[in-house]
Amino acid sequence: MPKINKNKPQIFYGPDEGLPDYKRDLGDPGQFPYTRGIHPEMYRDRFWTMRQYAGFGTAEESNKRYRYLLSQGSTGLSVAFDLPTQIGLDSDHPLSRGEVGKVGVAIDSLKDMDELFANIPISDISTSMTINSTAAIILALYFVMARQRNCPLKYLQGTVQNDVLKEYLARGTFIFPPEPSLRLTTDVMAYCHQHAPRWNTISISGYHIREAGSTAAQEIAFTLANAETYLQSAVNRGMEVDEFAPRFSFFFNSHSDLFEEVAKFRAARRVWSTLVREDFKASDPRSWKMRIHTQTAGSSLTSDQPNNNIVRVAYQALAAVLGGTQSLHTNAYDEALSLPTKESAGTALRTQQILAHETRVTQVADPLGGSWYLERLTQRLEEESLEYLKTIREMGGVLACIENGFIKKEIQDAAYTEQQRMETGDKTIVGINRYQADTREPIEIHRPDPKIENYQTERLEHVRNNRDQSKVSQCLDRIRSVAASSGNLMDPIIEAMESLATVGEVSNALRDVFGEHLDTTSL
Repeated sequence: MPKINKNKPQIFYGPDEGLPDYKRDLGDPGQFPYTRGIHPEMYRDRFWTMRQYAGFGTAEESNKRYRYLLSQGSTGLSVAFDLPTQIGLDSDHPLSRGEVGKVGVAIDSLKDMDELFANIPISDISTSMTINSTAAIILALYFVMARQRNCPLKYLQGTVQNDVLKEYLARGTFIFPPEPSLRLTTDVMAYCHQHAPRWNTISISGYHIREAGSTAAQEIAFTLANAETYLQSAVNRGMEVDEFAPRFSFFFNSHSDLFEEVAKFRAARRVWSTLVREDFKASDPRSWKMRIHTQTAGSSLTSDQPNNNIVRVAYQALAAVLGGTQSLHTNAYDEALSLPTKESAGTALRTQQILAHETRVTQVADPLGGSWYLERLTQRLEEESLEYLKTIREMGGVLACIENGFIKKEIQDAAYTEQQRMETGDKTIVGINRYQADTREPIEIHRPDPKIENYQTERLEHVRNNRDQSKVSQCLDRIRSVAASSGNLMDPIIEAMESLATVGEVSNALRDVFGEHLDTTSL
């Protein structure tokens, strides 16, 4: 069984560290195996997409925040949804009480989606949506909205996370059992290949795995094990790997161990390019390239001395850029206390802009490449992640590991080890276990309007009272029928969203057929 590497780095590294073969293991930037980056000129050609993750309260409130971020230089949108939307509950469901609009925007129907993107030119920007169990439903809403604005789907650019497997391993916002959830993910991939070829159909996420406590090597391994499962699912559906793999994207964390994080991105690209080319016989170089969105580490933020978080985020963002990310979200310094204020969100965006324009780290592709220490770190992370991948395959793959709890236990063990290091002082967290302040300075935080829930519930009631209920019922029946067969669910879901069915109603129709997942590994 793979072991967590607990060894401290040696004092210095030299040329006798078993360094990689340049052509085989590194290559120039833009060349296989893409260790040094997926584009020849990297940021000299263009900067990464500055995509700030945002969403709270109602669609109207979130729309104001999006337009503010775009006006301040953000180059892409990233939508955060509230918990009821993530797990397929309407805002008026009893279990939604107290959660509507709290950690993201509440989306119940097409009316909300239309308000969310009011006065935003969706044909000209890239939109990312962090949604998984209800990804097919939310994407259907976005596509219906686009059609009603006469924006052809073939021109839309963006990403739907759609990575439901990591929900069972680390995050927990699953609804259905793993196999029908995997089917929905694959339905989205197949539909977009035909109708929305520029849309990234999945963003395979190591971010939440790392937030749950994994090591850097585990983040690579478990993310790529999930990716391998999605690849195989699409191949089993009869798709050619080069038809869908170019639209795969990845979502990684960036923590504060700067050199390890840079090495992690490099190792992940190397492992992915080899896996998809050698194991799945992809021949299109676009399939070999790991396109990465990065978010700085939310779990590293502290509620004590929150201004320290500005420094943490800046260095984590630097690691992502030195590692060659294609897209980046920088956390706001107050996120350990609340959702970001307008001002703290602006500071987070300015952090990226200063990094891009003032530090000159963008002038050279892979500027740390060739460092004896960095290359050895890259090799170590590659070796550890490959060992984990081998173990997962021997156990029968990710679905088997969801059932037996192996991956979840590995993450929990790593999290426990790290927590022990902090509690014993072996790992210093400034302001927490060293250099504490005697008093806590008050700061302004974002407080959701308590009237949001009533407003959203009344809005939902209005939608239900002003639609063709007979048509909605027919659409929901069709969803149940297709779900009970082997057909692609995207067309009936799109039809239902056009009829003003709600996210909760469509989710319930799928629940009727698929059932709900119970995580027995946590019992």
